[in-house]
Amino acid sequence: MGQLFPAVGNPVPGRRESCSQPVGNPVPDGRELIRPYKQAYRAFVCFRFISYFCKGNKHQIMKLSIIALTIMLGLSSSTMAQQKDITIKLIETSDVHGSFFPYDFISRKPRSGSMARVCTLVEELRRKNGRENVYLLDNGDILQGQPVSYYYNYVVPQKENIAASVLNYMGYDVATVGNHDIETGHAVYDKWFKELNFPILGANIIRTSTGRPYLLPYHTIRKKNGIKVCVIGMLTPAIPNWLKEKIWSGMRFEEMVSCAKRTMAEVKAKEKPDAVIGLFHSGWDGGIKTPDYDEDASKKVAREVPGFDVVFFGHDHTPHYSVEKNVAGREVVCLDPANNAQRIALATLTFSTKTVKGKRQYTLKKAAGKLVDVRNLKADETFIRHFQPEIDAVKAWSGQVIGRFENTIYTKDSYFGNSAFNDLILDLELKITKADIAFNAPLQFNASIQAGPVTVADMFNLYKYENNLCTMRLTGKEIRKHLEMSYDLWCNTMKTPDDHLLLLSDTQNDAQRLGFKNFSFNFDSAAGIDYEVDVTKPDGEKVHILRMSNGAPFDENKWYTVALNSYRANGGGELLTKGAGIPHDSLQSRIIWESPKDQRYYLMEEIKKAGVLNPQAHHNWKFVPEAWTAPAAERDRRLLFGEQK
Repeated sequence: MGQLFPAVGNPVPGRRESCSQPVGNPVPDGRELIRPYKQAYRAFVCFRFISYFCKGNKHQIMKLSIIALTIMLGLSSSTMAQQKDITIKLIETSDVHGSFFPYDFISRKPRSGSMARVCTLVEELRRKNGRENVYLLDNGDILQGQPVSYYYNYVVPQKENIAASVLNYMGYDVATVGNHDIETGHAVYDKWFKELNFPILGANIIRTSTGRPYLLPYHTIRKKNGIKVCVIGMLTPAIPNWLKEKIWSGMRFEEMVSCAKRTMAEVKAKEKPDAVIGLFHSGWDGGIKTPDYDEDASKKVAREVPGFDVVFFGHDHTPHYSVEKNVAGREVVCLDPANNAQRIALATLTFSTKTVKGKRQYTLKKAAGKLVDVRNLKADETFIRHFQPEIDAVKAWSGQVIGRFENTIYTKDSYFGNSAFNDLILDLELKITKADIAFNAPLQFNASIQAGPVTVADMFNLYKYENNLCTMRLTGKEIRKHLEMSYDLWCNTMKTPDDHLLLLSDTQNDAQRLGFKNFSFNFDSAAGIDYEVDVTKPDGEKVHILRMSNGAPFDENKWYTVALNSYRANGGGELLTKGAGIPHDSLQSRIIWESPKDQRYYLMEEIKKAGVLNPQAHHNWKFVPEAWTAPAAERDRRLLFGEQK
């Protein structure tokens, strides 16, 4: 089996009663203490009665005593069986992003993570613990990320979505929805909801027409073991900061802490569960913070909302295990398996049992958690055989050749100045939209498209997400301030020639940062203007726009048409709001045009038209002073990628 991540901290101490009681070791009450004496007294009375009834006949006394003792032992054995502990296993997957199979349809190479490997672990746990004692929970962001997802979302939408097929096949018990699931649009995710054989949750996703949850707020799982496990699901409320309203029409998203408190009260009153589990598509802490909500609020909910025994979370692609103490003084196991089905989060709950008035009761004694790495597990062969037709269909579609590149392009070049990879996208944006200026950021840390035939699969390296292409009206000043925030997130302020050029941090565990302090998908650069970035200047003063790239003067008071993706146009990354200073509720009025299909589709069509392309880096911007920045770029390149340019 795969190597286990070490557990952090101690298991949650035992609970004496229901999950509303204080944490502590179980203390027997008076009835527990005197039970042995009662049993001894009953045995004594029984023996005296037998002696009297048999009038001194030793043979009869012995015979009846053996019968009575056998009955009493049987009753005692029955009582002991009722007190036997029950242990259950809860498995969370999160941010799978289309990683269903041990094959990367983009790179056309074997893939370390996958639901096929998770399936191997699940079946092993079911064999060891019994199927009724293993619970499967998925935490969203499963509908986007690989060509297989795109194929079933948009190319063959009449077929059952592959995400439904996989989760149903594995026998999941419950799921939540993620922001990237919502990004696919109503037609895709509403259909997917109906195809699932189990409930999907979203307590804080409110249907605007009724004021009631758009999805179930919670679900109590009842299996043959008799234990009632209630799962409360929530989604990050930051959706409106990234996605246009049409995608989530008919919904609003509540702040998570207040929603969790209200839902917990309802769960306690109506369900009377033996354990309560949080399943939150929201990161631990950080992200967008506003007076109304936090993007990443799982830490806050775990600490501020009493009643949760385990909080499973995700969204931030960062593995996490901790035991937190909530405001009631109780401990909560908190787990995040990160992304791409490379590991699972495993919570183990142990219950004591007793029978009261003929009804069995379960008390949570102990809760513990760990992360389990599945990357080295063998893929489940039955799983692969079952889905082989789907695998073959996606390979055939994604392997279609659409053009040819005469040179290899890399995203990693984009961090140090102009790059052929980024400038190809910017050029195509300008060509498609006829805009004055275009913005784009590298959407993958270190992707490449090799020289030679270019396939459909390569387009997922060129452009990772299903964003649409937009044009907006921005002033020259707003354009500069947008870029100022981008480079403040991107670059260090150099005080000496020996400093880093890039703003780095020890975040190697974070699959989206990988050495950067901030998300690289917010590192926007521009085409259509010539400019310099002086990294010796303080934040907010680094960008100096020299001219339009066609030689015309650049005017901070003039209105320009700017091409950018829909994520950015709707406020994603806060570059337009916090950076350029545009109120969020004004962004929609600035949008001139939005493509009916995703940006990748239009990039693909342009490559088909061109046939053969020779992408080259432009020279419209640079870091200065070059005597400092050029050596610093080489040092940081070696640090991040182990190589020189």
